[in-house]
Amino acid sequence: MKLQFNKLTPFIEKMRFKYRVSILNENTLEESWHIRLSRFSVFMWGSTFIVLTFVLLTVLIFTTPIKHYLPGYGETGNRANIIQESMRADSMLKQIDLQRGYLGLVKEIINGKLKPDSVASLDKVELKEKAKVFIEKTEKEKEFTAKYEEEEKFNLASIETKPNENMYVFFRPTSGVISSSFDIAENQFGIYLITSPNESVLSVLGGTVVYAAFTFDFGWVIQLQHENNYLSIYKNNTRLLAKVGDTVKGGQSIALTGSSSGKKAGNQFYFELWKQGKPINPEEVIIF
Repeated sequence: MKLQFNKLTPFIEKMRFKYRVSILNENTLEESWHIRLSRFSVFMWGSTFIVLTFVLLTVLIFTTPIKHYLPGYGETGNRANIIQESMRADSMLKQIDLQRGYLGLVKEIINGKLKPDSVASLDKVELKEKAKVFIEKTEKEKEFTAKYEEEEKFNLASIETKPNENMYVFFRPTSGVISSSFDIAENQFGIYLITSPNESVLSVLGGTVVYAAFTFDFGWVIQLQHENNYLSIYKNNTRLLAKVGDTVKGGQSIALTGSSSGKKAGNQFYFELWKQGKPINPEEVIIF
């Protein structure tokens, strides 16, 4: 240990040895200013300067708009906003085209350039004669019908079978873009969709409304019970068009979506599909 200490003694002395730094007047060689520094003090001052510079740059980046110029900053968070704004821009362009067309028609009507459509007179007697010709079967059609009926008379495949889930056709609950997918590991049993304001919410299958109420977490919520123990849940609606006990058909409007800003998933339309108490990934049975 003593030998190691003896080896470190020259190094410690060099670090503590102070040097005099002077500034001289070139004409009179008079010393204007001086400072005494050691290697250790230079190291400490340099380290302090680097740490303070790093802290200052970090504060400037996170508290000023400079952070928006950093590559990769906010790309994931802005994705939902970009989709929402593109949908709004597209709907505005469609509305502008409709208004241009309407104004063009009004202008032609005012100038007298638009002529009324001519409606051809219909001869009911002639139509009835043509209908008889179309309805009457030809000899080939009669032979084909008789042969088909004879072959299918004892075909057991024509007997109605019990429906299974492959026979169901699910309607898309609403128009929009999926922002967050089904993930059981994260306790997310449904999907979030970015929609336009006041978009129609459709029943994915025919069924009965079993729940319709307002909640503080998900706004207006409506649930439907379907055949084969299917249950569909629609959340974050701004208005409901059906009440508990109503029987609805597949594709029928049951609610209206809110103005999903896309800034957080809690404001976006949320949909779940369950079967016999187990959640199902909606993207596996519904084409979005």
